[in-house]
Amino acid sequence: MSSAHNKSESVRAALDALDHDGEPDRTVLRDAVRDLLAALARQAPGRSVEVRVPPFGAIQCVAGPRHTRGTPPNVVETDPMTWLLVATGRLSWADAVQQGKIHASGIRTDLSEFLPVGGGG
Repeated sequence: MSSAHNKSESVRAALDALDHDGEPDRTVLRDAVRDLLAALARQAPGRSVEVRVPPFGAIQCVAGPRHTRGTPPNVVETDPMTWLLVATGRLSWADAVQQGKIHASGIRTDLSEFLPVGGGG
């Protein structure tokens, strides 16, 4: 686990639940998703891509043309568990996209260079 993950108690708790064949508590998963989204926003600052993980959060990140109105041209959307797995390096970006677990539209939406969040898995 990267140093960014080590700073988040919620990420550790969520991964610990998975490691013990359980599912993270909803509150733990929510906090982990938000921590990992915030870490991505710090790691890839910008406003050209919107990353949505309903119902827990959304951020804008990645340098490039800024979106200001209407539907963003570059959108990534996934469920909370997939985001936890991809952001921590337990599931690759390519596999998640291929499996239909991540929906990415737009030319800037390949986030693989920023994953796992915080570097090294």
